[in-house]
Amino acid sequence: MTLREAQDTVDGWIKTVGVRYFNELTNMAMLTEEVGEVARIIARRYGEQSEKESDKHKDLGDEMADVLWVLICLANQTGIDLTAAFQKNMEKKNIRDSTRHRDNEKLK
Repeated sequence: MTLREAQDTVDGWIKTVGVRYFNELTNMAMLTEEVGEVARIIARRYGEQSEKESDKHKDLGDEMADVLWVLICLANQTGIDLTAAFQKNMEKKNIRDSTRHRDNEKLK
């Protein structure tokens, strides 16, 4: 699925099943909540905190997909074409960071 297809799929679901988009501020709060859930799993599963029994069966991929879902909702609501935005962002990174990481002594 492309980013455009994902945006269209989310939009279709929202308009048929979800009734309407939550407002942008609500979706921003939801995005923060979902990112927090991803952070909790990563901190406990890959970091130094011990993983609680209740978190051991949480699906990191599913939580990441929740983040993507809300991000796509926000893009749709604000008229952002994620494909174009991502391509532009990659061009910026390729120009700005063409040697930055290769020359970073901390990464060697």
